Amino acid sequence: MPCSPWWNPAPAEGTPDVLPREPRSVEGACCRGLSRAFGVPSVSASSLWPSRPNGAPVPDTIDDIPLTTIDGAASTLADYPPVRLVVNVASRCGLAPQYEKLETLQKTYGERGFTVLGFPSNQFLQELSDEDRIKEYCSTTWGVTFPMFEKVRVNGRSAHPLYAELTKTEDEEGKAGRVKWNFEKFLITADGTVHRFRPSVEPDDPRIVGLIEASLPA
Repeated sequence: MPCSPWWNPAPAEGTPDVLPREPRSVEGACCRGLSRAFGVPSVSASSLWPSRPNGAPVPDTIDDIPLTTIDGAASTLADYPPVRLVVNVASRCGLAPQYEKLETLQKTYGERGFTVLGFPSNQFLQELSDEDRIKEYCSTTWGVTFPMFEKVRVNGRSAHPLYAELTKTEDEEGKAGRVKWNFEKFLITADGTVHRFRPSVEPDDPRIVGLIEASLPA
């Protein structure tokens, strides 16, 4: 995957092999100028990359992004079944009852190549203070058995690399970018495509269930 949004075409005869860097410099100067003049945050080059349509494939390398489980073990997406529902969760959120429906999905499809993956996040100030408390809450309150991970950030410069990649995906309204709230859902199907659902979409919504069933063996 390219590390820069700039594409350097083959140079015409008589031109240098390396194109000048003015476009990047101009972009940076404009962003810094806007920030100083209007008090708005600078825009990084990565935020100007094109978004990815809902249902488009994610890069193969997403399976290699390092993860850490809620117990502190090293992991990656490749360690889990090919159909994955990635959810940013929070114990104190009003949407926490969705845990019950997420667990129902896990029990219904968990032996057929599907899993829910829960990523606690305190970015909306509604998660418990440490992983031990989160793990106990999920287990005792909702009977969660699906894999859980250490707390992560889902937005901004310090967002976890997995979320930095997933949030390039547009939702059904064609909107990419920041996670809006707790319990936003990214369904990665067996063919490597990703489907994005906003927090208000319940885990048992027919759109989610239909995609899961269509992606699993009969």
